[in-house]
Amino acid sequence: MKISVAIPESALSDESLKLDKTRKISVLARACAIFKIDTIYVYQEGNYREDGNLLVTILRYLETPQFLRRRLFPKMNELKFAGVLYPLKIPSHSTPANSKKINVGDVREGVIVSLKGKKFIDVGINELIPFFGKENVGKRATVQFKTGYPDFSVKEIQRNETSLYWGYAVKERASLFSLLTEWQGNIIITSRKGRTATKEQLTKYLSSDLPILVVFGSPEKGVHEILGGKMKNVQNAKTLNFFPNQATETVRLDEALLGTLSIINAYKIG
Repeated sequence: MKISVAIPESALSDESLKLDKTRKISVLARACAIFKIDTIYVYQEGNYREDGNLLVTILRYLETPQFLRRRLFPKMNELKFAGVLYPLKIPSHSTPANSKKINVGDVREGVIVSLKGKKFIDVGINELIPFFGKENVGKRATVQFKTGYPDFSVKEIQRNETSLYWGYAVKERASLFSLLTEWQGNIIITSRKGRTATKEQLTKYLSSDLPILVVFGSPEKGVHEILGGKMKNVQNAKTLNFFPNQATETVRLDEALLGTLSIINAYKIG
């Protein structure tokens, strides 16, 4: 079962400095990686396009293996404080640079490059490998080694063909309502207005093969306030409170994400 999350562009509005915003995104990315989130949807909410660009850029940057970042991310203002980011250390990042340690069947991320009119893929081993897949030059691709050192050959595969967690995708949506109406699966809306999340409720919801979207509100507005009167038109949604009897006035998004996914994960595997 695949679990995705939806967070607003305004997620960073409670931080005033870009350094602090960057640190917060790092925590969000780590939480999503820990619990094997499939897709992070960033939806527009309020007038926060600059924050939204920062959020999307850094989430994608962190998910990209370190050895590919120079090719995919030129110098940009959004990455000014990239030095404070925590590495994800997911399987797609933990790959040997020594080409002699690569075995047949190993899976790697790479970037397609052009050399003398032909396509090659850079997988971070200081050696370009001929590429015959469909992906265009400048794009990322996931490949599996058909032959090993010294005559490498690879085939392009889909991420879901590997048995390991290979990272999250980041997608933008114009509004939360448009995301919810197009979602083909179950929806969990996190809210202090919802019923207390129980083992029985979650086990029943998590036993389905349908994908689940976990929706979070902003520092200023809850999901019900963001949706307004459109809330009644959302199908297959359950509103749950994962922090009953909270002592703090609010629960920050980074806290809510980590806490909620921890509870969901416990009942998913329990």
